[in-house]
Amino acid sequence: MFTDKTLTCRDCGSEFLFSASEQEFFAEKGFENEPGRCPACRAARKAQNRGSRQMFSVICSDCGKETTVPFEPNGSKPVYCSECFQAHRQSW
Repeated sequence: MFTDKTLTCRDCGSEFLFSASEQEFFAEKGFENEPGRCPACRAARKAQNRGSRQMFSVICSDCGKETTVPFEPNGSKPVYCSECFQAHRQSW
């Protein structure tokens, strides 16, 4: 039903493959337009949008290391650095 297509990125101008499996995924999600950016430019744009997020400096409740989190802690729950958070997450 779907066949691989070669598209041109509107940001960098390079060609990229829009695979049959990606096309199937887009169709399942109801997306009607083909991607206009290559995967690298899509990732860069996504990272740029994430960069505008306000971060808050905190001290990890487990190891005491200073870290940043994307929310303002209110003191009602412990706040962890990414390493301690992953360790706690595995035990849930």
